[in-house]
Amino acid sequence: MTFEPGKATVVTDEALLATYGRAFRKVGKSVVLVPLSTGVHAGHIELIRAAKSLLGAYVFVSFEGEEVPEVFAEEKVDVVFHGTLPTAARISTGGQCLEDAEGVERGVAKHLALCNATHATDLVLGEKDFELLVATQLAVSALRMEVKLHSVPTVRMPDGLAVSLRNERVAPEHREAALAVGAALTAGAHAAEHGAETVLETARGVLAAAGVTPAYLELRDLAMRPAPATGDARLLAAVDLGDVRLIDNVGVPLGVGFKNIEA
Repeated sequence: MTFEPGKATVVTDEALLATYGRAFRKVGKSVVLVPLSTGVHAGHIELIRAAKSLLGAYVFVSFEGEEVPEVFAEEKVDVVFHGTLPTAARISTGGQCLEDAEGVERGVAKHLALCNATHATDLVLGEKDFELLVATQLAVSALRMEVKLHSVPTVRMPDGLAVSLRNERVAPEHREAALAVGAALTAGAHAAEHGAETVLETARGVLAAAGVTPAYLELRDLAMRPAPATGDARLLAAVDLGDVRLIDNVGVPLGVGFKNIEA
C-alpha cells in the first residue's frame, strides 16, 4: 500500500497500523490519535483540526462506522484505522462515575489500546464527554504512558445544544427539554462567584422552569473529585429524554466568577 500524507490512507490491519506509527516515530514525527466511534459530526471535525494544528504531526483517526466518510480526506487526515481493537482489559474508575462506570472503563481501555496500537505520542479528546476525558488522563498518568492528552472545548449549535450523535435521536417533542440543559449549565456557570449552592440552585431552577428533572446535576473539580469552595470546577448534568440520555458540562470558576477572573 502506497502512503501519501494527508490522503486518509485506510488501514484495517493492526500490524500495518503499528508499522505506520513506528515508522513516523522513528523519523522523529509525532503521531496524534483522534478516536471516533460510528459517526462524524462538527465536534469530531474540531478534534481533527486540533490534531492537525500540532505542527509536524501525523494524524491518525480510528473509525468504527460502516463506511469511511470522505470528510477525513477533506480534512487531510493521514491514516484512518477502520475497525476495532477488542480488549478484555478494564481500567477501574474507583466508583466515582456519574455515568455508567462500565461504559467509561470500556472507553478508557479502548483509548489506551489505540494509543499503544498506533504508537501515539498525542491523544485528542473532546470535553463533551468530560468523565471519559478525565478517566483517560488519570489512566495515562497512572500507567506512566508517554502520551500527551489534549482536550478540545465542546462544540455547540447556535441554540446552545452541545453537538452530539445522540442529538439526532431526540424526538421532536423533547427538543425544548434538550435545549434547557445547555441553558441551565450556562446560567449556573454565570452564578459562579456566589458559590456552589447558588450555582446548583440556578441550574436547577432553569431545568424546573422547562419541566425537566435531571438524572444528575453535580459540581466536581477537574479530576472529578468534590468541587473546591474556590477555584476551577465542572458543572455536569444529564437528562433522560425518552430513550436518549443527553450529557453536558461547563467550566465554572467557583467563588470567583467570570468577571473577576483577571483580578
